[in-house]
Amino acid sequence: MAADNGPVGVSPAAPVVTVAGPRVPRAEEVLTPEAVAFVVGLHRTFEGRRQELLTRRKSRRAEIAEAGTLDFLPETAAIRAGDWKVAPAPRALQDRRVEITGPTDRKMVVNALNSGAKIWLADFEDATSPTWQAVVSGQINLIDAYEGRIDFTSEQGKTYTLKPAAELATVVVRPRGWHLDENHLLVDGVPVAGAFFDFGLYFFHNAKRLIAKGAEDPNSGPYFYLPKTESHLEARLWNDVFTYAQEKLGIAHGTIRATVLIETITASFEMDEILFELRDHAAGLNAGRWDYLFSIVKNFRDAGDHYILPDRNSVGMTSPFMAAYARLLVQTCHKRGAHAIGGMAAFIPSRKDPEVNAAALEKVKADKDREAAGGFDGSWVAHPDLVPVARASFDAVLGERPNQKDNPGSAETVKGSQLLDIAGSGGQCTEAGLQNAVAVGLRYSEAWLRGLGAVGIFNMMEDAATAEISRSQIWQWIHNNVVLADSGEKATAELVRRLVSEELVSLRAELGEDAYAAGRWAEARELFEQVSLAEDFVDFLTLPGYALLG
Repeated sequence: MAADNGPVGVSPAAPVVTVAGPRVPRAEEVLTPEAVAFVVGLHRTFEGRRQELLTRRKSRRAEIAEAGTLDFLPETAAIRAGDWKVAPAPRALQDRRVEITGPTDRKMVVNALNSGAKIWLADFEDATSPTWQAVVSGQINLIDAYEGRIDFTSEQGKTYTLKPAAELATVVVRPRGWHLDENHLLVDGVPVAGAFFDFGLYFFHNAKRLIAKGAEDPNSGPYFYLPKTESHLEARLWNDVFTYAQEKLGIAHGTIRATVLIETITASFEMDEILFELRDHAAGLNAGRWDYLFSIVKNFRDAGDHYILPDRNSVGMTSPFMAAYARLLVQTCHKRGAHAIGGMAAFIPSRKDPEVNAAALEKVKADKDREAAGGFDGSWVAHPDLVPVARASFDAVLGERPNQKDNPGSAETVKGSQLLDIAGSGGQCTEAGLQNAVAVGLRYSEAWLRGLGAVGIFNMMEDAATAEISRSQIWQWIHNNVVLADSGEKATAELVRRLVSEELVSLRAELGEDAYAAGRWAEARELFEQVSLAEDFVDFLTLPGYALLG
């Protein structure tokens, strides 16, 4: 296998380690022998457990399919009833009232750090299409930001540079989830986990740098967001990875802090347990809406009418089952001394349509007002123009306080049945909703194949989670013989293929022949239809998609 970035020298007794990807400028700065050896150490120590947990996901899904329900774990009741708290948050993570998310390309690094948000989620996961170029250059860009040498000049000649350090957001890195491999770093021919690659390189190169900066700048530290966690056992693996990494680099135990995204239905029944496993390293939990809905569909896709999700745009955080999930997250976090972080405002402000802007910003304000009033300590936005909107909502509740962890949240006990009351959300399954799922999913899939992970579609910033809920709903509606309320037609594979064809005709006219031909629309159609229409449900769109990235 080619090793365009250079093979890593190893002793005869060591495993064969191969770095095999297209040339990336300055890759040698992050893919040093020492850094790669650190990642390889993570792989050799923890890969077996990762594979066991991935296998356990499949058996857990089989159990859910058989039972048709979920409940809190009886074997961990003592943890839920216990009197314990997570470690106190470091100063940099005390005030998290506004967090901005985005990929680690050079322009986003500058804009996110300068945005006025308290936190920037630097994303190697859903907002990044994991090309070799993206995952390596993202590491370089973060190092450059910490060294104060990052800037960006647009094609129009506009230059972006960093503000003074005191005005910059604190960086929290989100590595890839446990299910994704990094095919360009092989150990004895086996790909390392994307999680080990992203976390390992970032921590190896930046942990000591951030700790040293923290002596002068309290907004620095090795902080992480953990995605796609499905159980407390997966959180335990992350905790052991953190302990190992700190020991290897001679860094004090508990220096790492992690916020876990509760974006799977199984994790929502194990919030206490997840915080308990990570209690020396836990910083909070986050409510991830689209992936959470995707997880519900994935796990209960064949459990009957009660679990059929209506048009995705009709399901909001005020839907009863989503409101229960939000209440439980706030209650759990504050009982345990952790931050509760709200969901995403994905609207992209338009400078051309003030009426669309005004209506959308009012919805964003209402959403953030509700989160702040409900006890959340902060929330996410996808665009810098939304930072002041979200900040105003939380300023009105927090004032000068950094958070409201002293607010226990709603006194109402959340029952497992409330988390699963999908039918209680109301809404309908419509052909308009199906058409929207096709349009968004197809457009996102094509952009992802071109190396874009955060994509503006219909004035919304979409990432992989949106494509996942779109295609999973299509699969669910077809396999449950849903009749569409507005047309009376049954959801079928044939109907979806017709809608895909119509969408491609519209896109060709919208983009023009040359731009359309330059895209990857045929491959996007094949990928989207594969994950939407296959007889067997595909766990993640990004798994077959990754093979097409090159």
